[in-house]
Amino acid sequence: MWVFEKHLNLSGKPDLHWKTATATWYGDPNGSGSDGGACGYGSLVDVKPFRARVGAVSPILFKNGEGCGACYKVKCLDSQICSRRAVTVIITDECPGCSARNAHFDLSGAAFGRLAISGEDTQIRNRGVLNVIYRRTPCKYPGKKVAFHVNEGSTDYWLSILIEFEDGDGDVGSMHIKEATSNEWIEMTHLWGANWCIIGGPLKGPFSVKLTTLSTGRTLSTRDVIPQKWSPTATYTSRLNFTP
Repeated sequence: MWVFEKHLNLSGKPDLHWKTATATWYGDPNGSGSDGGACGYGSLVDVKPFRARVGAVSPILFKNGEGCGACYKVKCLDSQICSRRAVTVIITDECPGCSARNAHFDLSGAAFGRLAISGEDTQIRNRGVLNVIYRRTPCKYPGKKVAFHVNEGSTDYWLSILIEFEDGDGDVGSMHIKEATSNEWIEMTHLWGANWCIIGGPLKGPFSVKLTTLSTGRTLSTRDVIPQKWSPTATYTSRLNFTP
């Protein structure tokens, strides 16, 4: 059984107006940024669909990890070296040392270079810091469904899960889990980045999972997505995703 709901939450609705920010880059000039990051996606940042479309953000956008997975369009303002097109990036990390009050994007080298006019990618990287504008945009992962990665160290008494590939809002504001023998949805605790956990026990699978997005309160529920004999480090893919 699958349940897909949409809740109107005007106060949390993504703002589609462009806002001002600054941007830098990190990692290799043509690379996908550092492996891992403060969201916990690990090696996923190096492969599609994340590859070359990732970035770290300042605390105002990172939101203590609840901003992980959100997608933004970023556009450079210097018409001499910058393209008119915006680059879409997925938040996978927090920018260390960035101002807590101002919006800042620390992009992968590849994403930063894509802000440039053709042939000017080296020059734009040499600038170091760019003035940019940005806005939220729906995340799109063609062919992907929401997936649940059971983190290493999970047991029948402490279960930790990383959320992957959420279309639409991209972010997660709350997560609930339900054992097969129960009718009660139990709220999970946000650990860090895109990681959530539940403490109890012994916990008995299979587990149903319900996600609620941070931005608009949309809810996605899936039944028995994590099997009875689940394994740490395994990833379990659902059959549904949010609508972008």
